[in-house]
Amino acid sequence: MVGFFNIFEACRHCESLEHLVYASSSSVYGSNKKVPYSTDDKVDNPVSLYAATKKSNELMAHAYSKLYNIPSTGLRFFTVYGPAGRPDMAYFGFTNKLVKGETIKIFNYGNCKRDFTYVDDIVEGIVRVMKKAPDKKNGEDRLPIPPYAVYNIGNQNPENLQDFVQILSEELIRAKILPEDYDFEAHKELVPMQSDDVPVTYADTSALERDFGYKPRTSLRDGLRNFAEWYAEFYK
Repeated sequence: MVGFFNIFEACRHCESLEHLVYASSSSVYGSNKKVPYSTDDKVDNPVSLYAATKKSNELMAHAYSKLYNIPSTGLRFFTVYGPAGRPDMAYFGFTNKLVKGETIKIFNYGNCKRDFTYVDDIVEGIVRVMKKAPDKKNGEDRLPIPPYAVYNIGNQNPENLQDFVQILSEELIRAKILPEDYDFEAHKELVPMQSDDVPVTYADTSALERDFGYKPRTSLRDGLRNFAEWYAEFYK
């Protein structure tokens, strides 16, 4: 939060700034029951401190846009995955554990669904959004309307976690990271859902499609295949 505040403080003193694009998260939707998640939905029920900080970032961006007329756009990422990702993310952590012969824990007994979004699709969305800042204009009271926007960026296609880990194991075998006779069933454990998690994430990306003509399209199979091939090459 301190870092985000410092960014905005720097932005308001930078006369050449045209557009600030920052990372928000699908986690801001918290315990919302309605799916798919729309940016018109209320996001007042965070279930984790991470979600609360992302909501705070959006509020801060709106305030700075209002006070200093700074064009800003937040992108709510939905479960990003792919090559060179964070090792603490599920697909990466699963891979590391399976390679070591350890057991992976599948939460909510495998009944979670996630709107997995491939990293290249995320990057393409960011690039498109960067090139088109929210308009600066005045309202009926002649005061500036905050040049502020938020978009979902996800596949609009939630996948079951059980299917996800099955495809991951198949692609790890295909990339020769795991042996063909790997006993995958013996290395997974179905466990209850964590208290700071939600059963499903599902993005409504209609606003992103409307304003930028774009929607992520990489299939889960293709994305995990790319990750497995990268992992095999990177770790040899």
